[in-house]
Amino acid sequence: MRGLVLLAVLSVLSGVTLTAAQAETAVPAEAAGVAEAAALADALDITGLLAVMHQEGIAYGAELEDGMFPGRGGASWPAAVERIYGNPSWADEFRQAFAAALDDRAADKTAILAFLTSDVGHRAVGLEISARRALLDEAVEEASKLKLAELRDAKDARLAAIREFVSVNDLIDANVMGGLNANLAFYKGLNAAGAFETAMSEAEILEDVWSQEPALRAETEDWLLSFLVLAYAPLSDADLADYTAFSRTEPGQDLNAALFAGFDRVFVKISAALGSAAAVFAAGEDL
Repeated sequence: MRGLVLLAVLSVLSGVTLTAAQAETAVPAEAAGVAEAAALADALDITGLLAVMHQEGIAYGAELEDGMFPGRGGASWPAAVERIYGNPSWADEFRQAFAAALDDRAADKTAILAFLTSDVGHRAVGLEISARRALLDEAVEEASKLKLAELRDAKDARLAAIREFVSVNDLIDANVMGGLNANLAFYKGLNAAGAFETAMSEAEILEDVWSQEPALRAETEDWLLSFLVLAYAPLSDADLADYTAFSRTEPGQDLNAALFAGFDRVFVKISAALGSAAAVFAAGEDL
């Protein structure tokens, strides 16, 4: 019913009247597109990835307390962080933005799904999630940094191949922009909740956030390379080359853009909520 109502509204706005037969074909086509996007999200194991990010968020919440209101969070701050990261709506938020981006780009969902369900695609997705889960352990994170340093010193060909993968997918710039957007949302959340003695102007917030770009870029590059070295270690050179080759294709580029659209939607909203919550604790209040 909702799809029919939407089609009727669009018909009025555009001055075009759909016949009953046209409506009957349009609605199944729309439903098929949604189903295809859902199949892609499932192939990417978005539920599993968001679960790991939930755990990462709990750890980040502890870092925020240490930096902003050390020792004053009590049991209430972890509970607030859990409510934010544990919000069950994030999966739907991601899926909606992901599907919309795929549609905006008229992405070839069949080609994307074919790769994600191929041996290389399926294994790569699993390895990426497993690596993020492993990096929750500080010892594993430190070991991955040491491994990256070794590869850099040796000018290893494997690291060169991973750098090529990063470049083809524009992962550094995209992650830096996503991080800046999330930081901007966090500052706005703080500001709106009265965290600063004198409210910051939009220009001041933007200037402060943008000043973080060089440090964020350096941190992003190091984390990303150490993560991918760890994640793709079980992949052969040929497998990594196949993954990079897919990333160069139009469907590969569309998938990458849609993933960032989905995660940007989620992280901006999470960051705004964290900023609002942190402002309360920084002021010595309780939620």
